Amino acid sequence: MLHLPILRWGVPYRSVNQVVTPHFRTRAPFVSMSQANVGMIRRDLLRQADARATLQAIPYADLVAMAGRAAEHFLNDTLPLDPESGTMQSPQNYIEQVSATTGAPFSNVKRNMLKVHGVLSKVTEVLAGLTRGLDLAVLDEGYGMVNGQMLSFFARGDAMGVVLPSNSPGVHSLWAPATVLKMPLVLKPGSAEPWTPLRMIYAWVKAGAPASVFAYYPTDHAGGNEILRSTGRGMVFGDVGSTKRWKAEGRVEVHGPGYSKVVIGPDLADQWEQFIDVVAESISNNGGRSCVNASGVWVTKHGDQIADALATRLARVMPRTADDPDAVLAPFADPDTARRISSMIDADMVGEGGTARDASAAVRDADLELRSLGAGGRVASVHGGNYLLPTIVRCDTSHPLANREFLFPFASVVEVPAADLPHCLGPSLVVTCISNDPAFRARFVASPHVDRLNFGPMSTTQIGWDQPHEGNLFEHLYARRAIQRLA
Repeated sequence: MLHLPILRWGVPYRSVNQVVTPHFRTRAPFVSMSQANVGMIRRDLLRQADARATLQAIPYADLVAMAGRAAEHFLNDTLPLDPESGTMQSPQNYIEQVSATTGAPFSNVKRNMLKVHGVLSKVTEVLAGLTRGLDLAVLDEGYGMVNGQMLSFFARGDAMGVVLPSNSPGVHSLWAPATVLKMPLVLKPGSAEPWTPLRMIYAWVKAGAPASVFAYYPTDHAGGNEILRSTGRGMVFGDVGSTKRWKAEGRVEVHGPGYSKVVIGPDLADQWEQFIDVVAESISNNGGRSCVNASGVWVTKHGDQIADALATRLARVMPRTADDPDAVLAPFADPDTARRISSMIDADMVGEGGTARDASAAVRDADLELRSLGAGGRVASVHGGNYLLPTIVRCDTSHPLANREFLFPFASVVEVPAADLPHCLGPSLVVTCISNDPAFRARFVASPHVDRLNFGPMSTTQIGWDQPHEGNLFEHLYARRAIQRLA
């Protein structure tokens, strides 16, 4: 069985206390992870200022060059997995191991691998977007002349602690530039996806970064809380329940459900058929497991027809084997999770906001292949795993399912008067607004509840990493101070 160590500021450590994660399909033990307790984490984090000083001594330009090399190592090289045992990990090993513990198809893992590579290889452009073109060489001294103006920035902490999820390797793109910004990283990996952050660390080390600026602590909930409490800046991923305590904590950037949406404006409502593929892609890309996946489609007309068309279109997204290049859906690592989510949806179908209609149910019932997979329901037990088949629900704005998000291709179709948009949407990480009406678009520009805004038929999952994503990483890590000096 594979073993993953703790990294105590770059030094591998095998703990007596270990937790085993099984293979999602066979449920046989697959990987054992050494576990860090709260006491170890607390002691180690007394040294975070030393790690910060190590990174501060490296010129920004050198860190950019290292990021480019790290991108290539991450994507193409065989890297350490457990130095003590000499276990190495090839790119194909990585893809298969992520798939084994999360259920993600190989194609999804490779796509997310390219996303991480893209952010590291283009980190200069990414940071230029986040800083509006600031020459980050100013971080070398903490102050300098930029475009004839004296500027100074100070780090808000000595390290950034990150509590990571298990749903998709692509989320690691969000913290990937932190090392270039001279910020040590203290990472708690997700229990089912410990592979990506460890591979990223070893890619950086091979690229020339000091191992002593990276800490990697597989740990429990209490350990994750200690990481967030003890580092100057934090980032946490999770559902509403697990992240709510940090929501009001300015030091910690919270990444939870996105409640992303596609809106078709009244001027293009009668042309909705032209946009079905874009909407379906927004719902199903990456198996529906990202916060940028659309979980709602809000329209001013033709709600019933749009729901039925989406249900028919997404019925083509079927469970496939992990190595099938056309695979999109991922089974759930815990076989009971699919049944539990499906039961939650069914329980919510009749709510205070009236009765919702599962538009996908009629499609499943009419399709012999789908009916055999799911026995007439949305849970499909096939290829050794439990999948949830894509589900489109037609409901009103007051229904409980109008603003829900699940880890599979699920979306509600809601029909509302044009005058109610966008304020009726609620908080939304991404909104794709399909409209050519300047006045209608202007309402979305003015909305404080839309974090990312796409105009035109663009998938909600199409992300520009040089744009802020649930916060601006540079502004999260650094603050500007006033500075003056006599000539």
